[in-house]
Amino acid sequence: MRLLQPEVLRYHGSFSYHYILGAVCLRVGEFGSALTYLRLAREINGRDPRAILGLAALYLRRGDTERAVDLYLEALEIDPGSRAAKSAMGMIRRRAGTDGFAEWLEAGRLRSLYPPIPFPGISAKAAAAAFGAAAAACAVAFGAMVHAGLAPNPLRPLGPRELPYGLALTWAERAAPLSPGGEGRHALDRGQAIEAYERALALFSSHRDEAARISLNRILDSNASEGIKNRARLMMGFLETPGFDTFRRDDNVSHAQAWQDPRLHSGVHVIWRGIASNVSIADRETSFDLLLGYDSPRIVEGVVSVAFPHAVPVPEGALEVLGRIEPAEGEGRLRLEGLAIRINL
Repeated sequence: MRLLQPEVLRYHGSFSYHYILGAVCLRVGEFGSALTYLRLAREINGRDPRAILGLAALYLRRGDTERAVDLYLEALEIDPGSRAAKSAMGMIRRRAGTDGFAEWLEAGRLRSLYPPIPFPGISAKAAAAAFGAAAAACAVAFGAMVHAGLAPNPLRPLGPRELPYGLALTWAERAAPLSPGGEGRHALDRGQAIEAYERALALFSSHRDEAARISLNRILDSNASEGIKNRARLMMGFLETPGFDTFRRDDNVSHAQAWQDPRLHSGVHVIWRGIASNVSIADRETSFDLLLGYDSPRIVEGVVSVAFPHAVPVPEGALEVLGRIEPAEGEGRLRLEGLAIRINL
C-alpha cells in the first residue's frame, strides 16, 4: 500500500490502480481509504463488478443492508454467476435484522465476501522472480541505449538548458529598460531592471525554474518596460512543472516567506510538509487544511488551504504536498493548488 499510494496522480483515470489499492485497503482495515478508492474505480469503469462488490462489503460492514443489497443486485446484473454476490444475498436473507448478523460480522466472516486482488494463482515468489527478470532485462536494454546515445544518462548532471529563441534582450530593450511613468510594487532603476531579467535568464538556464519564477514575478510587478515584461512572460511559458523527483529542494520557499509576499510567489511550486485536517473529497475536487509542522513535536508553523481539481485520497498522518502557490484574500493570504501527495516520508 505504501508503494501504491504515492502514485495516485500518475495513475489518475486507471481502474486497475484504484481497484487494487481499494482492495488492499479493504483487507488491511483502512476502510475510509478503501471507500474512496473503490468509488473512484467504479466511476472509471462502472461495468466491472469487482469494485461494486468491494463497495457492497463496506456498506454491509456499516450495517446498511439496503444499500448493500442494491449493489449486490447490480453486480449480479453484470455477472449473474458471481459467487460473492450470491453468497452475500443468501446471508442477508438469513441474518439481516437479527443478532446473528452482528455475530457474523464479529466473527470476521465478511472477509469471505471481499473481491479478489488481481493475479490469483501466481505466488509471491513467482511474481518476484518475474519482476526481477523483467527489471534486469529493462536495465540491460536501457544501458545499451545510453551507451549508444539513444537515451540520456540519468546519472549525468544536467547541463545548461538551451535558451529558446526570443528570450535575449534586444539592444533597444537594454537602452530603455524602464517604462516612463510606469507603476509597480517594485521600483527598479535601469541597472536593476536589466539585472533582474538577466538573473531570471541565468536561473532558467540552470534548470532552477522556481527561483526564476520569483524573479520574473518581480519584473512583471515593477516599473520595467513593456519590452522586458513581454520577454518575462515569454520565459514564463517555458518554465516546467516539477514532480517530487525533479523538484529542486534547495529552491523550496517556506510558508513564512510566501506568506510575507504572496504576489511575489504567485505560481511558484513548493513542497510543504504537515498533516491534513478538515478533509473534503468530492467527485471533482479534494480540499483540506494543511497543518504545517504539526507532524513534528513542534507547534503548528502555519495553516494553508489546499485544493486538488479532482478526487484524490488523503491519508492520515504526515504527508508532503507538491503544489502551486495562489494568492488569496483574508488572513490566509495564500492557498495551494495541489499537484501531488507523498506519504513515504
